[in-house]
Amino acid sequence: MTTATQEGPSKAHLGFITLSVMLATIMQALDTTIANVALPHMQGAMGATQDQISWVLTSYIVAAAIFMPLTGFISDRIGRKRLFMWSVAGFTIASMLCGAAQSLEQIVLFRLLQGIFGASLVPLSQAVLLDSYPPEKHGSAMAMWGIGVMVGPILGPSLGGWLTEYYNWRWVFYINLPFGLLAWFGLAAFIEETKINSSRRFDLLGFALLSIGIGALQMALDRGQSQNWFASAEIVIETGLVVLCFYLFVVHIFTHSHPYIEPALFKDRNFSVGLVFIFIVGIILLATMTLLPPFMQGLMGYPVIDVGYLLAPRGVGTMFAMMLVGRLSGRVDVRILILLGLLLTSFSMWEMTLFNTDISNWDIIRTGVVQGLGLGFIFVPLSTITFATLAPRFRTEGTALFSLMRNIGSSIGISVVITYLAQRTQMNHEVFASYITPFNQALHHGGGMAELMTPKGLSAINGEVTRQASLLAYLQDFRLMMWVSLCAIPLVLLLKAPKRGGGKEALAILE
Repeated sequence: MTTATQEGPSKAHLGFITLSVMLATIMQALDTTIANVALPHMQGAMGATQDQISWVLTSYIVAAAIFMPLTGFISDRIGRKRLFMWSVAGFTIASMLCGAAQSLEQIVLFRLLQGIFGASLVPLSQAVLLDSYPPEKHGSAMAMWGIGVMVGPILGPSLGGWLTEYYNWRWVFYINLPFGLLAWFGLAAFIEETKINSSRRFDLLGFALLSIGIGALQMALDRGQSQNWFASAEIVIETGLVVLCFYLFVVHIFTHSHPYIEPALFKDRNFSVGLVFIFIVGIILLATMTLLPPFMQGLMGYPVIDVGYLLAPRGVGTMFAMMLVGRLSGRVDVRILILLGLLLTSFSMWEMTLFNTDISNWDIIRTGVVQGLGLGFIFVPLSTITFATLAPRFRTEGTALFSLMRNIGSSIGISVVITYLAQRTQMNHEVFASYITPFNQALHHGGGMAELMTPKGLSAINGEVTRQASLLAYLQDFRLMMWVSLCAIPLVLLLKAPKRGGGKEALAILE
C-alpha cells in the first residue's frame, strides 16, 4: 500500500504534507517535557503533594507507551489518514481539557486521554513521510521529521518556563490549540487515505500482555526511587509482571497465527539493530535533560527562566546537524555520520564531567551545542537506515515500535540517572564527612574547630559537604552517560548500508 501516485505528489503538495505532519509531531514532542517545569505551579493550584502531582507526567507516559503499538493495527482497520486526524483532534481537545482542569483527578484523567490520542502521532508522521518521499529523499525527509522529534523535548522546558513565568501554567496546554487546528486542516486537505485491511484480526492476548508489561515497567521506573526500589513490595510485584508478561508476549507472537506484532519485522537486520540503537539514543536524550536543570538551579542558583534560555542552544545544534545531514544524505555513508554523532556526544559528556559550580554560561552553551550536534548526526541517519530495507507494508507498525523503544529508553535512562545521582550523593557525602575530624589541619583556619562544633558551624559544614557530594554525583552521572555513548559505537558495525537503488527495490515490495 502507498499514499503516492506512480508519479508521486507535486513539490508544493509534498511541502504541505510535510508541514502538516511536522505540526503534529512538534505538538506531541513538546508535550513530553513542556509540563515538567510547570509541575510546582500545578502542585500549588491543585493542593497536591509532590508524589501525587507526578501522576500528571506518569499518566501521560504510561498511556502513550501502552497505546503506541496499536498504531499499526488501527491504521490497517480504519485507514492511516482517518486515524491521524482522529488522533490530532483528540490530542488537541484533551490538551484544552488539561488546561481547564480544576482538580488533580481531572488533570490526571485528561493527561491520560492526551497520552492515548498522542501515542500514534509520531509513528504516523514518520510513516507518512517515508511513503510520500522517494527513497533517494528519505534522508531529507527524516531530517525534517527529526527536527520535531528531537528539538521538541529540548525546547519544551524553555517554552514551558517562559509560559509559566509570564502567563500561567494552563498555557502550557493551551499552546497546543493552534498547532492542532493547523495540523488537522492540513491532514484533511493533503494526506491521501491508505487501503483498509479488514482481514487483519485483533490479537487481544498479545495486546493485553504487552500493555500490562509496558504499564508495569513505566510504573516501576517512575515510582522506584520514591519507594526505595526493591525494598518495596509494589516495585517487586511490578518487576515480576514485567518479566512474566514480556516473556509470554515473545512466546505468543512466535506461536500465534495472527500475532499482535509481526515477527517478520525482526528478520530485517537494520531494523532490529536500529531498535537497540534508538533505545540508547532515548537514554542519552532525556536523561541529560533531566540532570542539567536541577544541576543549574540547585547548585549554581540559576532561576528557571535562565535555565530554559541556556538549554535552548542545544536544540539549535540539533537542528543545524539535521539540516546538514539532510544535504549529505545519499553522498556520505550514513554509518560514518552515526559514528561521528556518537563521538561528538561522548566528547560533550566528557567535557561535562569537568564541570564545577564556577563554570560560565558559555561552558553550558558550548557543551550543549556539541551534544545537540552529536544527537542530530545520530538520529536522522539512524531513522533512515533503520527503514531502508524494511518492506513498506511493515512501516506503520515499524515506526510505532521505533518510537516505543525511544520512549522506553528515555524512561529507563531518567530512572537510572536519578537513582544513581541519589546513591552517589549519599556515598560521596559519607566519604567527604569522614574527613571532618579534629585532626584535619585545613579545618583549623579561621575560627578553628571550636566554631565548627557550634550548631551553626555544624550546619554550615554539613551544607557544604552535601553540596560538594551532589556536585561530584552529577559529574559521575555525566561520566556514566559518556560510557553509554561509547558502548553504542560497536553497533555501527552491525548496520548494513543499503545498496544504491536498493530503496527503490524495497519500495516495490507491496502487500
